[in-house]
Amino acid sequence: MSRPPIVPPATVGVLGGGQLGRYAVLAATVMGYRTVVLDPVAGAPAGVVASEHLVAPYDDEPALRRLAELCDVVTTEFENPPSASLDLLAHELSVAPPPAAVAIAQDRISEKAFLRTNGFPVGPYDVRTDGSPATALEVTGPAVVKTARLGYDGKGQRRVDGPEDVAAAWDDLGQVDCVVESLLELRTELSVLVARTADGRTTSWPVAENAHVDGILDVTVVPAPIDDGLAIRAVELATSVAGALDYVGVLAVELFVVAGDDGDDRLLVNELAPRPHNSGHWTLDACATSQFEQQVRAVCGTGLGPTAMTAPACAMANLLGDLWFDPTGEPAEPDWAAVLDDPAAKLHLYGKHEPRPARKMGHLTAIADNVDDAAGRARELRSSLSR
Repeated sequence: MSRPPIVPPATVGVLGGGQLGRYAVLAATVMGYRTVVLDPVAGAPAGVVASEHLVAPYDDEPALRRLAELCDVVTTEFENPPSASLDLLAHELSVAPPPAAVAIAQDRISEKAFLRTNGFPVGPYDVRTDGSPATALEVTGPAVVKTARLGYDGKGQRRVDGPEDVAAAWDDLGQVDCVVESLLELRTELSVLVARTADGRTTSWPVAENAHVDGILDVTVVPAPIDDGLAIRAVELATSVAGALDYVGVLAVELFVVAGDDGDDRLLVNELAPRPHNSGHWTLDACATSQFEQQVRAVCGTGLGPTAMTAPACAMANLLGDLWFDPTGEPAEPDWAAVLDDPAAKLHLYGKHEPRPARKMGHLTAIADNVDDAAGRARELRSSLSR
């Protein structure tokens, strides 16, 4: 028997106070929900816009019980909440995405095993743990050694020339559990966002193409400049992954495009993000329903909104903390005038008080008649910010 939808003025709880939580809270507030954020940092971006901010660690049992008392459903805005915290909450109320799905996505070893066991394509990889052999099983050439947990935006990763260098990289990473992934010759990188309700209704957005710099997402363009057949296969693959996870909420499926043995494009699953995703920020400005509104709809079990684009093309460029410093390293506020003067552009700042190099402080989007023009304008506007 399906559960009745959770409707306003019910309370939506969010574990995590970053920018993803901020946008989810804002979307829920506009829809008429009350919101509560649990995050250990006073002044966290989501906490300052929520109805209530519980300032406590994610494993603080009294705070978790208070969150459960206040809320009708709890979701997460990052993939690394303690599993014990999710289990505690799940005994008291609905938690979406399900703790089991988050547990898979927050550990690269579990994620790779889940994908392979369920028949989803992944690149060659090995596992390196304290008890595993130093010799490679699948990886025979250049590779990336990644910590199984907590690494993101290029953190917790080391490139190696071959299996003989894995041991040294593993030592450098602290001898924690790692995956060793073959370096692939990529044609491009894609991401697909899928929203799914507890009763299995799904929807997705146009496929996005992503460009990274130093392991951090730099620019996203949508619709991805790929043929329709590949886009259809990418959406089908991502939707199947969400179904296999019995997922609830917005799931980001990051994909590699490589050449198959026959020369045609082949899709491989790179990573899963059990939450709205940086590559979906464009939906705030160029889509009928943003990924954040859809997250609220999905976890509350209401109808899912339409995902059609409202512009021919859109590009998003991340704004990292480096922009807040001049060439000598002295603090310098970016000049926002050009972005704010452009009617086809939107500026988003996350309310983080301490800019640091490589820290995501905001993003901008630009719309145009095609992805090349949109991407060019987004990059041009970002360049104009430096003093």
